[in-house]
Amino acid sequence: MSDPRRSPRQITPPGLAPGPGYSHVISVDVPGRLVVVSGQIALDAAGELVGAGDLRAQTRQVFANLHAALSAAGAGWEHVVKLGYYLRDASQVAVVREVRDQTLPAGIAPASTLVEVSRLVRDDLLVEIEALAVVPV
Repeated sequence: MSDPRRSPRQITPPGLAPGPGYSHVISVDVPGRLVVVSGQIALDAAGELVGAGDLRAQTRQVFANLHAALSAAGAGWEHVVKLGYYLRDASQVAVVREVRDQTLPAGIAPASTLVEVSRLVRDDLLVEIEALAVVPV
């Protein structure tokens, strides 16, 4: 069991409105092991696109890929301190938030950044998400 004093803690600074499903500040006491997960896209294990033209399906696959990457590094959602979102259409953020909220355990709200981009590595991709986690040692 990890020491709660060294687990990521959410901080809501005075004067900042609470974020919908994210934290403005995450504090982690070290030592810890940093896990950096590259941006994940909606490709399955065979390298095939999941959800052509469907942001919800692509986002589900991206979160499944993030989970697989975190697990391989010995990390879980409770260790994630930051998520970076890259969307082709930021007006569709509600779809991504819905999938995120269905995926992350209750009470997990990493710091986050969302950027709208004109293109991802492939034209058929609608979303890419990267993660930073700190695993207590």
